[in-house]
Amino acid sequence: MKEVKSQMSKPVAVVGTDAVAEAMRQIQPDVVAAYPITPQTAIVEAFSQMVANGEVPTQLINVESEHSAMSACIGSAASGARVMTATSSQGLALMWELLYIASGLRLPIIMPNVNRALSAPINIHCDHGDSMGARDSGWIQIFCENAQESYDNTIQAVKIAENSNVLLPVMINLDGFIISHSMEKVEFEPTEKVSKFIGTYEPAYTLLDAQNPVSVGNFDSLGGFYFELKRAQEEAMQNAFPVVEEVGKEFSQLFGREYGLFEPHYLEDAEVALVVAGSAAGTTKHVISQLRQQGLPVGMLKIRLFRPFPAEELRKALKHIPVIGVMDRSLMFAGGQGGPLFSELRSAFYELDNRPSIYSIVYGLGGRDLGPRQIEELLRDFLDGNTPEDICYLGLREGENNQ
Repeated sequence: MKEVKSQMSKPVAVVGTDAVAEAMRQIQPDVVAAYPITPQTAIVEAFSQMVANGEVPTQLINVESEHSAMSACIGSAASGARVMTATSSQGLALMWELLYIASGLRLPIIMPNVNRALSAPINIHCDHGDSMGARDSGWIQIFCENAQESYDNTIQAVKIAENSNVLLPVMINLDGFIISHSMEKVEFEPTEKVSKFIGTYEPAYTLLDAQNPVSVGNFDSLGGFYFELKRAQEEAMQNAFPVVEEVGKEFSQLFGREYGLFEPHYLEDAEVALVVAGSAAGTTKHVISQLRQQGLPVGMLKIRLFRPFPAEELRKALKHIPVIGVMDRSLMFAGGQGGPLFSELRSAFYELDNRPSIYSIVYGLGGRDLGPRQIEELLRDFLDGNTPEDICYLGLREGENNQ
């Protein structure tokens, strides 16, 4: 996000969960079905108070689990409703089988996911293992740097998901506690402008249209069209690229904050660059700005859209940079080649003859702090040619196989 102050916005100091709840109030979904789980609970807790106060005409469904929450969302969306939910960590994992059904049925459900580590051991703090585990479930995934982006991306997600060329569910990822429970200044836009921006949802088919009956979730095997339907789902994912960009441009024109597939920072003449997603982008951006003042050729690229993965655009943005460090707040186990973001980015460069040297940096698992000094030392090492032979576990305690 490029910060350009909106003339009509209302600046307030809020935590990230309240920013998302306010976006939901302005979206006014027909149905919200959710179950509490730390650190997401505060989103639906705040939104449920808005419903109780009569501020929003949403049907709020209290369910017995996250599995039930997504089931209720699927039924409601198939009936033609604008639907939202929210979750974290084990809650997202409990939805697992339903995630594939929601995307396979092409239902534009919106779900903020407050990133939290997966058990075991039990850990309520941030890493991206939950959303990365769901990266191949057919959901569009957007990552946020701060509370402002969490608010903005939640609003944009509705317009992206409901586009007739897309019709896929969207997951908005914000880092647990770091964003969700930290107080920040957020520019809230007038509700009437938000309503005009997202428009009304008019589904092509609904289960409740008795004059034009349809069936949903049919049995499709033994010579059916499953293969063709999955290919069409992939085509919808590819269609999301221009839609995400168009919605970002329209949002910028209306509200003054710019969004694209990713955000570059000092990339033009960088010799070393870091690729980051989530709240760590803010810390990294600060360090790089300071090092630039010292004349060091370092840069950064912040991932916003992770699914679908903008491989071609990232190649164009990074191909001139000799050394790239990819920072993952999650890990692929049992033979995985580094973190998932690293694996995707390195694959994107496979066919280039003059490929950059790309290194995997795993950091912050279970909420482990990432400080400016760690990032500065990492960048200085890369500039001096001190690159890791294997995965770099940044911030791992001494004597614990740290690179």
